Amino acid sequence: MNRERRTFLTYSALSLAGLASQWAALEPDRLTTALGGRRIDDELVDWLEDTSTKLNALPTEQRQHTIKLMDAHLTTVTDLLEGARYSETTGRRLHHLAASLSSTCGWHRFDQGQHYAAGKLWNAALTNAHTARDRDLGAGVLSDFAYQSIWLGRPGSAVEPLSQARIHTKHPAGRSLLHLRRARAHAALGSAAYCHRDLAAAETALLTDAADPAPGWCRWMSTADLAVDSGQCLLDLGLTDEARARIDEGLTLLPRARDKTRGVFRTYEARSLLQAREVEQALVVSTESLDLATRIGADRCVTLVRELAPAFKPYRGVDGVPEFLERLRTA
Repeated sequence: MNRERRTFLTYSALSLAGLASQWAALEPDRLTTALGGRRIDDELVDWLEDTSTKLNALPTEQRQHTIKLMDAHLTTVTDLLEGARYSETTGRRLHHLAASLSSTCGWHRFDQGQHYAAGKLWNAALTNAHTARDRDLGAGVLSDFAYQSIWLGRPGSAVEPLSQARIHTKHPAGRSLLHLRRARAHAALGSAAYCHRDLAAAETALLTDAADPAPGWCRWMSTADLAVDSGQCLLDLGLTDEARARIDEGLTLLPRARDKTRGVFRTYEARSLLQAREVEQALVVSTESLDLATRIGADRCVTLVRELAPAFKPYRGVDGVPEFLERLRTA
């Protein structure tokens, strides 16, 4: 276990389930006006929100170069919250913006394999969402914590927080995402019945019409995500043929702009090909995924490809496999 995984496990005295229960039980405190500083007007907050939207709208490959801007933007908002004067309404907007920025910056740390730093930022996001009285956004942050637990091989820690988050999520896209992530946890635990139940619920929710747009934390949720993550669940449950069909479906539907997600999905595809002993095609897909992860600077995705090495080792006699294994060793 590497240092980042160890520090994540010791990040908080509270377990993830305890954090979820605490978050669900608390009532938001009323905002207070800071004693010092000048009063913030709506025009400044409009600009801060607009800038955040533009930074988040950048393609994945560009966002790796702008994370310092996002960090600086978060620092500015945090400084205003701590040192400026503002109305309660403006304060809620600033706390909501701080929650959104903290969540995004946390995801960047997560992609770099900096799990302790990601946890700190997501904890800040949860606190700000709570103060802004946005339970829906808080549910999204809690689900990020849960996803991190699944990623780090602790799916049992994710089930209860995802259940708590589901209670406070109003939009169908959010409910679909939470059911899908809980299905991933159940699949990793080998709980096939619970997994299939959540997959069905995720599909039903995603197909439900909504009067309002999905909130930012789940706006990207799509049929492509549902298909590929369903395929990963089926892989974990040993249903290789069904898994490959769902993963292929999802990759076909995924927009080209979502490079990081494509890299993750292609790794799932490679795993399914290796389970089917289609080594040559798995090598092609794994190489493409590694190239993509390297280009966009996503260390987490590079690690995901590297974890395929044990499955490739029995096939050292296949052309290209020894060279690929060496590349994984030094990646």
